[in-house]
Parts: sequence; structure tokens; C-alpha cells
Amino acid sequence: MKQSRRQFLKNMSAMAATFAMPNFLIAKSAVAKQENLTEWKISGSHWGAIRAKVINGRVEEIRPFEYDQYPTEMIKGIKGLIYSEARIRYPMVRLDWLKNREKSDKTHRGDNRFVRVTWDEALDLFYQELERIQQNYGPWALHTGNVGWRSTGQFHSCGNHMIRAIGMHGRSVSTAGDYSTGAGQTIMPYVLGSTEVYSQGTSWEIILKESENIIFWASDPVKNLQVGWNCETHEAYKYLEQLKQKVEKNAINVISVDPVKTKTQNYLGCKHQYINPQTDVPFMLAIAYVLYTEKLYDEKFIKVYTVGFEKFIPYLLGKTEDKVAKTPEWAEKICGISAQKISEFARMLAGKRTQLIFGWAIQRQQHGEQPYWMGAVLAAMLGQIGLAGGGISYAHHYSSIGVPESGAAMPGAFPLNVDEGQTPKYDNHNYNGYSAIIPVARASDSLLHAGETINFNGQKIVYAPYKMAIFTGCNQWHRHSERNKMKKAFQKLETIVSINYSWTATCRFSDIVLPACTPFERNDIDAYGSYSNRGVIAMQKLIDPLYDSRSDFEIFKELCRRFGKEKEYCRNMDEMEWVEKLYEDCRKENEGKFAMPSFQKFWQIGYVLFPEGKPWVRHADFRDDPELHALGTPSGFIEIYSNKIASFNYENCKGHPMWFEKSERSHGGPKSEQFKFWLQSVHPDKRLHSQLCESKELRDTYSIQDREPLFINPDDAKQLGIAHGDLVRVYNDRGQAIVGAHLSDDYPTGVVRLQEGAWYSPLDEKIGSIDTYGDPNTMTLDIGSSDLAQAVSANTCLVNIEKFNGNAPKPNGFTGPIEVKI
Repeated sequence: MKQSRRQFLKNMSAMAATFAMPNFLIAKSAVAKQENLTEWKISGSHWGAIRAKVINGRVEEIRPFEYDQYPTEMIKGIKGLIYSEARIRYPMVRLDWLKNREKSDKTHRGDNRFVRVTWDEALDLFYQELERIQQNYGPWALHTGNVGWRSTGQFHSCGNHMIRAIGMHGRSVSTAGDYSTGAGQTIMPYVLGSTEVYSQGTSWEIILKESENIIFWASDPVKNLQVGWNCETHEAYKYLEQLKQKVEKNAINVISVDPVKTKTQNYLGCKHQYINPQTDVPFMLAIAYVLYTEKLYDEKFIKVYTVGFEKFIPYLLGKTEDKVAKTPEWAEKICGISAQKISEFARMLAGKRTQLIFGWAIQRQQHGEQPYWMGAVLAAMLGQIGLAGGGISYAHHYSSIGVPESGAAMPGAFPLNVDEGQTPKYDNHNYNGYSAIIPVARASDSLLHAGETINFNGQKIVYAPYKMAIFTGCNQWHRHSERNKMKKAFQKLETIVSINYSWTATCRFSDIVLPACTPFERNDIDAYGSYSNRGVIAMQKLIDPLYDSRSDFEIFKELCRRFGKEKEYCRNMDEMEWVEKLYEDCRKENEGKFAMPSFQKFWQIGYVLFPEGKPWVRHADFRDDPELHALGTPSGFIEIYSNKIASFNYENCKGHPMWFEKSERSHGGPKSEQFKFWLQSVHPDKRLHSQLCESKELRDTYSIQDREPLFINPDDAKQLGIAHGDLVRVYNDRGQAIVGAHLSDDYPTGVVRLQEGAWYSPLDEKIGSIDTYGDPNTMTLDIGSSDLAQAVSANTCLVNIEKFNGNAPKPNGFTGPIEVKI
């Protein structure tokens, strides 16, 4: 066949590019066509909407969506996520488990030796294990409560797919609560009538206009608003930009109450009120003491809108059994703030319209219920709950809460539960005396203390000694505390199945590992703005699934096929039929209020945007009429004293907020002589929990010698002989890790930070093995916050630090498994 020289060179160039690129990195369609095809596609993510340039089936460039005026640099990690060395390429089975199944040597879990199998073999093994568990034990032996933050997308919500599919086979043990807000979401319904932590808050526009004081209490919105539950809009940043301008003009008094100088405080240039770690409650109690004794509190508000204040005051004044008045002088010795400053702080709050904005970190500690409860008491004493620019919020750092809702309906999701009228294959309700639900943060305890009974939110929970666990879209070896304890717990399990797109530590400690595709390798639809409801985003498949990965939908449909439920599972619809249905249902619900194009037009355009919503004040209706708009508390009012909680008779969570000493606390607290530093493990700045940690391009922007950075005060580092960039060992009696020293004046002496979500990378599977990358949960404490919430207590953690000497092992957590041929 004749061809021009130009065409010949063009063809040779395309062939050369193809040969230079491994076939597994080229989408299947592009391998077939071998042509220079360039497309721009739209998609969404937790880090915002994007435009992606795709050339010959490979993502070459990522740009922020044009309506995102404050995009995060996290989107630079998307290519690294898709093409990560840590991608799960094929179905894999742990070597010893494949040989011996449930009788395998559990101490080998985590040794990273796996055997490649076909999809049919892997799904057959998965199904056979489900059958064995239900036949030999029953629903108490299967744990399905771990679904995590998931990937974005309403149809491909991985937790929904797993729970629906497994529910069609049989029942299982589920979980209550979550790791983010476990203590807060349990205590607040008793105090303010809802979880509060996931509730829309007073609009930023109103706060900026009406507030005279804004107190960011352990809250860092500039850092945390980069991500959202759905596709994030980042609209809240325009209000933070306006707040910065007001701070510069001294138009609003803004204070950050935190042991460290946060990203928000540095951005705003606002005041910083240092406080010793874990001592917020003594500070708040002393503020309440000043408000009460100096008659600065709103007595009328207390009488009209609250109950139980008279039962709290004796404790505040030291007239109960502890005989300790909660004076500023008493608090000073604990929280590290002078009595004079405490009094001045209280008077400042009372003198002006004050908006309290709490973060989630202070409830992720032992007795984490108390600071949230006491914060509500302060807000009630100030009497500004329900007023524009006043009151309290527990969520303004999350998913652009504070941006007004458009009022538009958002797309639904793939159904979570078994359809009405259907029954599972094994319709067994017998849990053998064990509880069908356990608090999510007590997952390890359930295995290590099987059959024991614990208190939980007014109930008695009997730990189920479950034999099999399924994790999908969830890195349990990121979010749970105390890694060496987890190793012991996981050795109790007979079978662990993980479905994910990257080789997280959870996958390494599993028996059957199934490769899911990333959210950028499938078609979907997502809400644009979790709370603002600003639009709908098309998640167009950027490339075909790499390697041998599949969507969760395809994985679980094939699993259901093995017991004759695949048609019920998918309702006889494929991926695009589901995506179109979710969109059209949304369009129908918005008819007459908001115009939406046909699905075909929408898919071509890639998005629909709705008008901005109207400003709103949280709790305003309750303030206007507390009887007509009663809160969801037992009394309908703000409960400063809870008769319900008091009736539980818990020693560590009584009828009103109190100060409880921690099992370990820095700055003169328990164990502070043995371990010198408080380890703060906050939400990271450049990833979403552990998502994007596998993206080397993004990780290289913050890691030190390929390790997670440990932020430490320069004076502390100098005393330890540590320079910026050195490798250091951080350790306590629970674990140890090698990290890189990042010196910063933002951190006070005695306080260090390791951001959570760092991939656990133990040197080997042995208990006590050093973590080669820097996961803080190697050292954190795994105890319940209290008998009420039984929530995570990760921020109750003390460590020691020393310079690492010798040859440090390379981080080993970002590569695939050791493939064994049999």
C-alpha cells in the first residue's frame, strides 16, 4: 500500500510512542486503534471537579473545572493515583491462605506474598467463603461494617454495592458510628437534638456580616475544606478570603484556640490562643465560672431554652463531691492559660456577638464527648444560639458547610439495601447471643475480647467473634488505632476480603484481594456540592480500566450470579442505564423549580449548575418558637443536664459536662515524664485521609527522604540533636516509625504532628516491627472515648523522639505484592 513520507513518519511516530509505553498503561480501546486521539473529558472527585486531557487512552493533563475559583493542588495527584505503582493489577490470593484456606497460618498475614488467580477463581473463592461462614456459623461470623470514605460517584458508591450484594446472600455484623466524629455524633443528639457534626450551619455571609467575635476552636477550615464528601465546589473559600480582609481591617475579632498555629490562623493573620493539648474542658469550665459569677451569662435564655442548668452549677462552683471550684486559677495549672487571660477571654465572649466554630479533632480523644457538650453550654450561657452571627457550629470546616443550599434535589444513589419483598439466600436472624452491631472503633476489641459485654449509648453490646471481614473502598489499616494490636486482632480472622484499586496495608493484610478500577475509569454522576447542592457533575470515564480491574458494580454482580441473584442485584440495568436513571429521577424531582436538560444533553455538556441559595441561620426557628420547633432532645430543649445520660450510670460520662483526666497527657499530665511529646494526628493537608498517599508526584511535594514529615518545634529538635530533613524515630510502648523531621515554629514545645492517612509500611509482618514510612496510628491509643460513644481516642497519645542512626530501611508500602508462582 502506497503512502506519503509524511504519513509514514506519522505512523512510525505513533508506533514508537506505543512501543515505548507498556500495554498495561494504555486503555484497551487505544491499544486497538493506535491512533493519535485527543479528548477533553469532565469528571468529579472529592478534591473538586476536573477537566482531563486524554491522548491515546492515557490521561496526560488535569485542569480544574472552570467554575472552581479556588481549586486545590490535590488534583495534581490524580494522575499519580491512576498510574500508581501501588495499583492492584490482578485478583490475588495470599499464599498460605490459598494452600490451607481458613486453617492458614494467620501470623503470615502482612508478609505480602500473593498468588495471581483469575477473576473466576477469585470470585469462586469469595463465594465459597460466604457459603462456609453462613453454613458453619451464621450471620454473627461475617463483618461488613467497614466501608470508609469511598470513591466519589452516586452509582459506583462501593459501600452500597458491597452491602447490597452481601445482604442478598445473608446477614452480617455491622457497625455504628464513624471514625471522624464518633464521640460528637453520639453526644450531640442528647444536647442539641441532632448529630450537629454533619448539619448545615449558619451561612458564612451572615457570619461575616453579623459576628463580632469568631472563635475557631480546634478548627482548621483552610486546610480541611479542600475536600468534600461529594464533588467539592470550594465555594467556602471566597468567604474565608473576605474574612481575611476583615481581619486586616480589624472589623472582626477572630481567634484560633489551638495548641498549634493552624493553616487557617496563618492565612487569616488572626489571633492565636495557645492551650495545652486535651485541656479544652478546664478552659471552658473556667470561662463558664467567670460568666456565672460575674453575671455575664444570659439568664433569660437559660430559663427559656435550656434545662438542667441548676444541676450543672454546683459542679462548676465546687459544691459537689469533688469539692473543686472551676475557677480560672484552677484551670490555669491544667490548660496553660493564665487566670487573667481566661477571665479576659470570658468577658470578651460575653461582650459581643460571638460565633463559636468547633472542629472534630478535640472529640477524637478520651472523653471526647465532654468538649462538645461543654461548648454547647458556653454557647447557651452566651445566649446567642439562633441569632445571626452567634451560637455554635461543629462543622464549618467540612464539605463547604456554610455555603447556602440551592434548594435543588440531588441525584440518588445505587440502592444500599435488599429490595422490599426480597429475602437473602440465608435468611438467618440467629446471632448466637452476640450483637448485630458493634461501635466501629471497637472492631479490634471485638476480636480480642470476643463474647465480652460493653456499654454503648445506653445499650449492652456483646462482642461478636466474627470469622470473616470484607473491606471495600476502605483502608482499615489507616483509620483504626494501634497497629500492633490490630495485627493480633487480624490473626483471629479466618478470611479477609479486600476490594480496592491500590495495595493499601488493608489489602496486604487480607487473604483475597480484588482489583477495583479507580473512579476515573468508569462512568458515573455526582452531586456538585455536598451541602450547597450547586449542581450535578458528569463523571465521564477518562480511560478504560487498567490492568484487570473492574468496577464494584461488575464485581458484585458477578458474585451475585453465583447464587442466582444478579438480576435482582442490578435490577436488569447496566452502568449507563443506572447513571441515566439517577439523572432523570433527579430531573423529575426538580421539575417546576430548576430546569435541567435531557440526559443526553447533560452528558454532552458535562454539568448542570443551580442558582445560589439564600442565607440561613442555624437554630433560628427554635429560638423563634421553642415549642413549635422543639429540638430532638428528650425534653425538646438544650440539655445542659441530661437525665437520659445520667440514667446510664456511666463513670466516665455523667449527667452534665465534666473534666476527666486522661490516661496519658502531656505538659504535666499522666505519663508525661515517661513520654515527652503529645502526638497530634490531624487530617492531612495534601490528601484525603489515605487517598492520594500512593500518588508519588503529590507525595514528593511534602515527604522528607521519602518519609512522612514529623512537624516539630525547632527548640525541641535542637535539644534532641535533630536538624530539618533528618530521619527520626518516633515511638512509644505501642509502636514505632521512621519519619522525616520538619522543623516549624507553628508547633509549640512538647507538641509534634504526624498527619493521619500516611500509609502503614511495616518492615515485616511481625508484631512490633518498625513502620518504614510514618503512620501515626502505629503509636495511637485504641480505647473507647467513654461508655457512651465508645469512639476513637487517637489524639490521646504521647511519644518520644530520637534521631535515627544507621541505615534506614526503604519505605516498602507503595509497591505491589511479592507474586509467588505455584
